[in-house]
Amino acid sequence: MEQLLLALVSMAAGVGACVLYFWGTNKILDGIFPARGQNAGRNILRANSIRPWLFLGPAIALLTLYLIYPVINSVILSFYGPSGQSYVGTANYSWLFSDAGFRESLRNNLLWLFVVPAASTFFGLIAAALTDRISWGNIAKSLIFMPMAISFVGASVIWKFVYDIRGENIEQIGLLNAIVVALGGEPQAWITLPFWNNFFLMVILIWIQTGFAMVILSAALRGIPEETVEAAVLDGANPMQIFMKIKVPQIWGTIAVVWTTITILVLKVFDIVLAMTNGQWGSQVLANYMFDWMFRGLDFGRSATIAIVIMVMVIPIMIWNIREARKDV
Repeated sequence: MEQLLLALVSMAAGVGACVLYFWGTNKILDGIFPARGQNAGRNILRANSIRPWLFLGPAIALLTLYLIYPVINSVILSFYGPSGQSYVGTANYSWLFSDAGFRESLRNNLLWLFVVPAASTFFGLIAAALTDRISWGNIAKSLIFMPMAISFVGASVIWKFVYDIRGENIEQIGLLNAIVVALGGEPQAWITLPFWNNFFLMVILIWIQTGFAMVILSAALRGIPEETVEAAVLDGANPMQIFMKIKVPQIWGTIAVVWTTITILVLKVFDIVLAMTNGQWGSQVLANYMFDWMFRGLDFGRSATIAIVIMVMVIPIMIWNIREARKDV
């Protein structure tokens, strides 16, 4: 009860502070440049040119504090040793490309990049197309979207039960092993199987992101002009041809944006790996490897170097994503 009350007070205080800030700054601005007197016109123009910055100011300040400064600091730290005090030049980068753990993390991240965005977008597109054709489509969409409301750690706990294994002659409570045993097979410790365990972890993120892809693509499908579909029907196209040759090409920009958005998320995947395997059994990824060097290896230089690699991989995709989104607008 106390935590709920504290949360409500925090929300009210935050909203109240925002309202007070915007009201107060506008009041001060109107006082400095009053819309009356001989210079009323000039004052109005000056006030209107400054006013947008009053709204953007807090966001810019927070971005500078929590985004720009950490990036600059990480770049600097990548040239220093474990304590962040002794300058080591490019030694961290030399270590990075000769380290077996980094190569494993990079290989696994690339595997995630090939599988997760493609699978999430594909299943999201199929779900969007099918749910729009059934009477209980909104209920189906709600169920598919529901995993998006679960944190990555919460989803990992759920799937740990799915992959759970018990000893011989003990009833399997893990759904996957229960099915395997019912079909006459032997239960497996799925998340400890090198290489294949990566796919079992990917399933969790695909399960979560399919709902996101479905919502965005469903809106795009509904925005397709009916005239194009009607023309295809008159030309004798079947439903599959209409979907693949008429609808998909018209929403290809949206598909690309969804794909790249999930790609950026995959490059930063951390929670699932930490909660499920902690990078063991050949399942390490870059973000988790960075976490290990920062909080377990206590090496700020090497962890910052890995962070720079992740940032370098994310930036081109993010720029392309923004350009595609602007094209759609």
